[in-house]
Amino acid sequence: MNLFDLSGKVALLTGASKGMGLAMATALAEHGATVVISARKQERLDDAAAEINAAVGAERAIPVACNVGHKDQIRALVETARDKAGPIDIVIGNAGVNPYYGPTSEIPDEAYEKTMAANVQSNLWLAQLAVPDMIEKGSGSMMFTSSIGAFKPSVMLGTYGMSKLALIGLVRNLAAEFGPKGVRFNAICPGLVRTDFARELWDNPEVEARIKNDIPLRRLGEAEDFKGLAVFLASDASRYMTGQALTVCGGSNMWT
Repeated sequence: MNLFDLSGKVALLTGASKGMGLAMATALAEHGATVVISARKQERLDDAAAEINAAVGAERAIPVACNVGHKDQIRALVETARDKAGPIDIVIGNAGVNPYYGPTSEIPDEAYEKTMAANVQSNLWLAQLAVPDMIEKGSGSMMFTSSIGAFKPSVMLGTYGMSKLALIGLVRNLAAEFGPKGVRFNAICPGLVRTDFARELWDNPEVEARIKNDIPLRRLGEAEDFKGLAVFLASDASRYMTGQALTVCGGSNMWT
């Protein structure tokens, strides 16, 4: 159990008011961490924090609203996390956007820039602002949510996939830069997960049936499927793992 013990650790998560982010935050809190959860809407965050605290029977969740598209808000988030919980040990950058569904060749500039800023640059900002705490301790773990869409082209979700491939590139570069300081960086690459974010892709009986037939485990992913991976990457159980892109897809990506 000590391998997965997060007692006394402080974790900061973006995109954590629902879905995968909330599931991962709950798992970290269940293993002893104090979790600072963020998303855009404070009211939803307050409910999520109450849900986490009720699940663990302790006050371990701190809700702080933040729009990751703005560097000043990410800076305020990191500073608030330090003030309320202490130096940061764990970061999960789970916030992401997909404002455009269509061919990459036709994407408007505004949608392209928003996708890259939220899915890539915001995580760079988060890493830059949080890493000093980890360097001082000589240890720390950051993980960012990518996608199996990073590994293949798409005529309708291509730009989203591009941003997630760039995010893996960011993870690898940061892993190389901060490995000597004891700080680890990894990417989580989900397949299709039954969340509100991906509802347009799975909320259709015909589409769901086809996708299930292509997934060896014969089901879509659920937010709870990411709880164990979050704890693994945050804890000493993965202390020799960095710069990796871990696919969690029910086997659908094994042929890519």
